[in-house]
Amino acid sequence: MKYAVVSTGNKQYRVSEGDILEIDSISAKDSYTFPHVLLYVDGDKKMVGTPLLSDIVVTAGMLENKKGKKIRVAKFKAKARYRKVIGFRSSLTKMKIEKITVKNEK
Repeated sequence: MKYAVVSTGNKQYRVSEGDILEIDSISAKDSYTFPHVLLYVDGDKKMVGTPLLSDIVVTAGMLENKKGKKIRVAKFKAKARYRKVIGFRSSLTKMKIEKITVKNEK
């Protein structure tokens, strides 16, 4: 099984070809190449970056931009009559991993 670990938005994701993942919003039109690849595994072949792998290219196609689930944030101070409630929705990009390729493979 072939997979890679990529980093984007200060988060790391384990991806395989055909996976669909939701990441923090990025400005990509049709396809996106992940610049930070940390690990690559293909069966018994393992490559670990120190800190990054430059020979591995992970390409993903953009499916949609959307907003995430709303979370509620409440602030409260006892005995001071202070209450404040706000909400937050993160902007997400839904992507499908198309290809994981090795540049200098013989």
